[in-house]
Amino acid sequence: MKILISADMEGATGVTWPADVMPGRPEWERCRAMFTSDVNAAVLGFFDGGADEVLINEAHSTMRNLLLEDLDERAQMITGRHKSLSMVEGVQHGDVDGIAFVGYHAGAGMEGVLAHTYLANSITGVWVNDTRASEGLLNARVVAEYGVPVVLLTGDDVACEDALGYAPEALKVAVKDHVSRYAAVCRTPARTAADIRAAAKEAAALAVRQEPLDGGPFTVAVEFDAEHLAMAATVVPGVHRVGERKVAYTHATMYEGIRTFKAVTTIASAALEEQYG
Repeated sequence: MKILISADMEGATGVTWPADVMPGRPEWERCRAMFTSDVNAAVLGFFDGGADEVLINEAHSTMRNLLLEDLDERAQMITGRHKSLSMVEGVQHGDVDGIAFVGYHAGAGMEGVLAHTYLANSITGVWVNDTRASEGLLNARVVAEYGVPVVLLTGDDVACEDALGYAPEALKVAVKDHVSRYAAVCRTPARTAADIRAAAKEAAALAVRQEPLDGGPFTVAVEFDAEHLAMAATVVPGVHRVGERKVAYTHATMYEGIRTFKAVTTIASAALEEQYG
């Protein structure tokens, strides 16, 4: 049994503030340890549940946040960028039986601690076939095309509720309860580590590869907070305006869909100006 862990940081234990997840900041240095604790608890739990191999894919920002030296020695980690499938890199090789979304969060336009979709503020909403999409939903659609079920999700309580829509059978662990975008009722690392480890052990039983799901075509719509970002995004082939601040595109698969989404967000990021973004 091989498990892939997609590890994001905004949904980690103790994280509530932008500086907590911004590489190089003192707050980030402190929160890296709690992020690593969450991921390592999942690693331990999956091995407790009978996994033979656990591969971690760093999925936050620079993708160089986890403390490798503090992870269980049986695990391996993909760190750094750039990667063909970004947050779910590693799923495409046909040997993954289940995936865990650790440290996930709600999507742009939703309530939730540090809720966003790829870009921290500039994207105000993403939809897949008219369903509002978090990063979790986008990634779940991608891994389904490889027959890989989402078996575990950790994050705040809003992220857990969001996951009911795209991974209803997955185990969910709320490490904190949403109060506002920048505030939460947080559990201690010792408690969340125990909760995540127990859930991962149980979730290992769900790691059974399935028939690849052909759910396309997929129409992805992205709404920005400024008109010029929508205009900039249309340089990506197939992306067209559907409103003053909104673009859309359609692909037969979410493999193509997520790669175009990455291109759209990269172009939009480059179009931001320091003072008048």
